[in-house]
Amino acid sequence: MDISVIVPLYNEDESLAELHAWIKRVMDENKFSYEIIFVNDGSTDNSWGVIEALAKEHPEVHGIRFRRNYGKSPALFCGFERAVGNVVITMDADLQDSPDEIPELYRMIVADGYDLVSGFKMNRKQGDPLSKTIPTKLFNATARRVSGIKNLHDFNCGLKAYKNEVVKNIEVYGEMHRYIPYLAKNAGFNKIGEKPVHHQARQHGVSKFMGWNRFVNGYLDLLSLWFIDSFGLKPMHIFGFVGTLIFMVGFIAVVCVGGFKLWALSNGEPRALVTDTPYFYIALTMMIIGTQLFVAGFLGDMISRNSQERNKYQISKTI
Repeated sequence: MDISVIVPLYNEDESLAELHAWIKRVMDENKFSYEIIFVNDGSTDNSWGVIEALAKEHPEVHGIRFRRNYGKSPALFCGFERAVGNVVITMDADLQDSPDEIPELYRMIVADGYDLVSGFKMNRKQGDPLSKTIPTKLFNATARRVSGIKNLHDFNCGLKAYKNEVVKNIEVYGEMHRYIPYLAKNAGFNKIGEKPVHHQARQHGVSKFMGWNRFVNGYLDLLSLWFIDSFGLKPMHIFGFVGTLIFMVGFIAVVCVGGFKLWALSNGEPRALVTDTPYFYIALTMMIIGTQLFVAGFLGDMISRNSQERNKYQISKTI
């Protein structure tokens, strides 16, 4: 199969039929063999009914239905698991991502040899409020800096293309869909490109991903991903080092406090008890904190962030 199109969605019943027709027209014109996987993320409207109706009439349509709303990353994870196309395309269900971009995205993966191609929404200013555009610019600038992927301007664009082996070798969980290029790079897929794409105005409903909370959550996720990438498999390297450093400073401070006391006694000078000085307790506290950090690093090394239940989601039905 040439292409798997994965469409995560939440309460988008008004746009699904139109989106399917648009994708089908593009695929038929280019004679692609394809499948469309709609992942219904616990929608409360008639989205699943629309998907079932489309699947009955069109064999290329498949669906995954979550029992409740988990988020975009779990939806993509389950879609990636099921995708069989040589090239995997992801796009949002709100008709803001244009299926007309699919042929060129496919060509860049197959002919140009990219592992991943991310869309760059050139005209985001159309209809997007400042509460969305300003955090987006700041987020992308920070993501470029931390990830080292300097050529991407829009990490969070939903329209992306991947080699099949890329989606089978990355783990998208929590809200890590914002950092899929970073995840791919960490997995060893370094040929990452960008394609300017047309960003259309939303025709139905309202955006589900607006507000400054995206900005805050994005930075927290980026910090988490950077830490996991740098120290996730070797937590002792950071916790052990910092813990040892703090312990040694505290230990040296205790020795100095005791040394000054002994020096004063040997010279017959009056000096307060060691336990009457704040420096003794500060040094003791540093030794305790250092020991705790060292133990935390040791336990982290043993656990090594493995969780068999992290990507288990309640799916009520598949098509």
